[in-house]
Amino acid sequence: MMSNETPEHDLSASDAPSAEGKPEAVLALEARLAEMSDAYLRAKAEAENARRRADEDVAKARKFAVEGFAEAMLPVLDSLEAAIARPDATPEQMLEGVHATRRQLVQALERNKVVEINPAPAAKFDPHQHQAISAVPLPDGSEQGPNTIVAVLQKGYLIADRVLRPALVTVSAPR
Repeated sequence: MMSNETPEHDLSASDAPSAEGKPEAVLALEARLAEMSDAYLRAKAEAENARRRADEDVAKARKFAVEGFAEAMLPVLDSLEAAIARPDATPEQMLEGVHATRRQLVQALERNKVVEINPAPAAKFDPHQHQAISAVPLPDGSEQGPNTIVAVLQKGYLIADRVLRPALVTVSAPR
């Protein structure tokens, strides 16, 4: 026969009331709760500190992101200032200095992953790297196909595989 009444439990030694009037099992659970609460608060504080440090690192990275690029540009600036300081330079000396300064600038850009987009004539037009300014009809007998580059009006540049500025080009029109 089944009864709806709950069976009575015998009080074991662990359920015996302590000096405070609480069973030892309850005291053990309260101690465990206090321990877990402390561990939770410590973990929460550590997570907050890690988030704060990460935010500070991101802020520093943004603030000093151009530091390497600026350092690479300083020799170019020095060369330009040296050229200005020589008003008695001959046109040949000035031209030689301009070429040397341009080489410095190109090297500084390449060190900072800025790469030139300068497509060859007859290369396939790529809308991701090129901007068509106009389309021109090709003369009869031309082997160049439609949508190919006829001329580069202005070079473009990539920075770490992202287009900084597309190359401005003239393309061949469909026949």
